[in-house]
Amino acid sequence: MPEQLELHMVMADEQGSIYDDPDLLMVVNRGGEWGTPKPDEVIPLPRESELFLLPGRKAVGLDPESGETMETDYLACAAFAAPGYTLSAHPAYARQDGAPLLPLFAYGAVGFADERFWICARRVDRDPRQQFTKVHRSAIRKNMERLLKDYAKNRLVGHILKDCVARYDCPAARNFALGRYEAPLPSSQTCNARCVGCISEQAENSPIAVTPQCRLDFTPTPEEVCEVMRIHEARETKVPVYSFGQGCEGDPLMNPDLLCESVQLFREGGGRGTVNCNTNASRPDAVARLADAGLTSLRASLNSAREEVYNRYYRPHGYSFEDVKASIRTARERGIFVSLNLLFFPGVTDTERELEALAGLCGSLGVSMIQWRNLNIDPEFYLDLMQGVDHGPSMGLHVFMKRLKKACPWLRYGYFNPYLGDRAELSAPMPGTWIMPQAEPRACGPEDGAAEARASQATSPDASPDAGAAEVAR
Repeated sequence: MPEQLELHMVMADEQGSIYDDPDLLMVVNRGGEWGTPKPDEVIPLPRESELFLLPGRKAVGLDPESGETMETDYLACAAFAAPGYTLSAHPAYARQDGAPLLPLFAYGAVGFADERFWICARRVDRDPRQQFTKVHRSAIRKNMERLLKDYAKNRLVGHILKDCVARYDCPAARNFALGRYEAPLPSSQTCNARCVGCISEQAENSPIAVTPQCRLDFTPTPEEVCEVMRIHEARETKVPVYSFGQGCEGDPLMNPDLLCESVQLFREGGGRGTVNCNTNASRPDAVARLADAGLTSLRASLNSAREEVYNRYYRPHGYSFEDVKASIRTARERGIFVSLNLLFFPGVTDTERELEALAGLCGSLGVSMIQWRNLNIDPEFYLDLMQGVDHGPSMGLHVFMKRLKKACPWLRYGYFNPYLGDRAELSAPMPGTWIMPQAEPRACGPEDGAAEARASQATSPDASPDAGAAEVAR
């Protein structure tokens, strides 16, 4: 954020018109703690982001003269960041009686200054794979029609194009239609987690009435899955990635036979590229079989490296957090590149207790990458879910990332599943070989903790969030 830039509160009327208040400054929320944005976390609102108005929630701003927060008569606003960006703060607002539960999106704090919108977020990946500003809709439609005609008997092709593209506008499915980057391979109708923020299926008694997608209603054959992989391989000849585990399905490890047979068919036929599995990582035996079949990478989904926080959100059914860790360990031992799909929530994730747990998990199990994803959920609903858990104060996304990298310097940061070839070269330690770095001893006085916090907040962000992140030139 440029020096001397005053970010003003953003608000909306009931008709959806958005305004800024020239007399009130922007206020943000991190885990229930209100404050002003940190200089290192505010960036211009990225292209392909969206603005939301928040029903039943009044905009709140800071009066710079009195130093007090002021509730307005206008609706609060938030921003949904474009892919590749991780939110570092939520908007502050005053919730009114009867306010509806917010849909399953991520709500970033947004302000206005210098004739543009600004958001509390950090760019964590420069891969352009989910940027579509230069892609005309007609190109996607033309490719869809041709693929549906050429592969009319393949139900999985039909689902990806008719449902995922035409109904849900899924970025991964659009890329399959265009023949670029990463192809989705939805395969599972069931799941053994009951995630509070599941985007494809909710329990009957869930207060979340609407999900962004519907779950897959059939199980494809290995031949159908392999054919989708071959279609993509023939069209994306530079960086093909094929991923099980999509938003329109349960967990792919629920059907390991299908996955193993599909991957074996593909590899035995000379299939090249990165075969990835996005999963809750609940079945270490299935992970071992997939590794033998030709899997390249595994992305394990977590909202926390702390078991209690994990269980409150994922609500595992028939598996435990120890199984998740065993799957990660098994994958690394078999030469699989392991990423964590870290569902980041400001004020809960970026805390001292989470840092210690996450560094310990990454180091002891040999995690290679953190994908800094936003947790899509009503912020207050999630905080209510975490009542009674001591998270400690928020250090902010930038400082959290910096300190985690210091403890685990091999970690790669990003947002998307990387292209790794057929088999990844790994620099992450083998499980059981890593030792947590000791804090450097130094003389300090009673004010040292506060001084260190001030110094952390003043640190300017790195020029690049990850020098090793893949940037694909297209």
